[in-house]
Amino acid sequence: MVTGCTTHRGIAALTALAAVMLLPGAVGVASADSVHGYRTGDGATATRGTSDSGHAPQLKPGLHTDSIKRGEQKYYAVTLDDRTSAYFSAVAAPRPGSKVKDYGDKLTLTVQDSDGTTCGAQARPSFNGGGMAYPIADYASRRIGVDRTECQKAGRYYLVISREGAATSGSDRWPLEIDYLVEPPLRGGAPARPGQGSWSTATPAPRTDATKRSARGGTGFNDAGSVETGVWKDRITPGETRFYRVPVDWGQRLNLSAELPNAPSGASGFLARMLGLGVYNPARGAVGDLRFVSYTGKPAAAREFTAPVEYGNRFNPTHSVSAMRFAGWYYLEVSLHPDAERYFPKGAELTLRVDVRGTAKAGPGYAKPTGIFSVTPDDRETAQKGQTAHEAAKSGTLMTVAYTGIGTGVVLLAGLGAWTLMARRAFRTGVRVAAGGAVPAVAPRAVGAPGAAAGPGDQPSLPGQATQSAQQARQKPPFGPPQGW
Repeated sequence: MVTGCTTHRGIAALTALAAVMLLPGAVGVASADSVHGYRTGDGATATRGTSDSGHAPQLKPGLHTDSIKRGEQKYYAVTLDDRTSAYFSAVAAPRPGSKVKDYGDKLTLTVQDSDGTTCGAQARPSFNGGGMAYPIADYASRRIGVDRTECQKAGRYYLVISREGAATSGSDRWPLEIDYLVEPPLRGGAPARPGQGSWSTATPAPRTDATKRSARGGTGFNDAGSVETGVWKDRITPGETRFYRVPVDWGQRLNLSAELPNAPSGASGFLARMLGLGVYNPARGAVGDLRFVSYTGKPAAAREFTAPVEYGNRFNPTHSVSAMRFAGWYYLEVSLHPDAERYFPKGAELTLRVDVRGTAKAGPGYAKPTGIFSVTPDDRETAQKGQTAHEAAKSGTLMTVAYTGIGTGVVLLAGLGAWTLMARRAFRTGVRVAAGGAVPAVAPRAVGAPGAAAGPGDQPSLPGQATQSAQQARQKPPFGPPQGW
């Protein structure tokens, strides 16, 4: 009974895994006639920032959600040590179709100590998509380093987020998603200014692979579809923003191109900001601004070419270089202006050309596990499969359950098979001994035959149970793909 139950659990787990792998669609995929808003992370903690530091809620590492209205300033308290660097990102995600003003509607993020001293530079993410509303994000940090003088002590600190906006913009509150991450120190402490490598700034040509693989963009950082080096295709709706993620290791850099085809309807005209492409690092720090390109009905491409990932980039004054400071999942944000409907009323095919250039090298030597600031073999496998983080986690869990169930079933069946073999050998040995003139203590009979006496090796403690299980195992495979696979 235990064998059958365990085996069936393994089969059920494999069936569930197959269903996950074969089901079409993905979380956050927009249809041609709808635009989905930003999806916050599962398990994010709801919080409410205050207007004064004295009553600020305490944040712990992880995701938090809140909202913010125009003209509001919010405080959040954190307790920091004197060894690890901390990064605090904020994603503002107004509803698609909200009214926003380019460069006028923005967030400001700072980290302050208990004396009100600002720790490092401010972050000021804003819109620049021709009035299009899309998720904007960046981070502020408290960085530990011998080159720093402020904010190096352990104690109470504050994340301060404020929202500016034009009176002509929408008055709706913006949903906020706050991510609090900790970067471990280096072994022996961080150098003052580690050497920064030199690299070419000449943008190479995009990849030209003949085969396009299907990508599944998400609504934000949490459900972004994974991609790797290659050419990918997806569909995007006017007014929609789609997110993708790609693992980039130490020493590697990104060469990206997001492309629209010519207008199938033959429509013409000029749209100054049509297609936007932005890049974010693993801590959701912006690698430059989201850049939009114009469109006239002919094919168009938005491109990005980043610096290589180096620990020393954090000392570079150029923001786009400084953001390429750690390995891990980098995020691509692609936005299509709502006015694109005149060219693509049913949505457009989006081509992504992703090129992770350079050979991966060893990291700087963190003193503790790096968490998200690394690239693992599992990350590369996830990117190859094009899975979201949720799909990868679910797939891994189901596979573990399947292997556990099957493995337990195999062990039990093997034990029962060995027991049956021993019983047969005992039976045959008894016959040979009897033929030689010696009389066994118990007359041997076939296991399960009428009148069979119980003797060593003849029967299990539950009569007939093991033999029946072994017979069933021979008649029908105990595990394997169910019919219809």
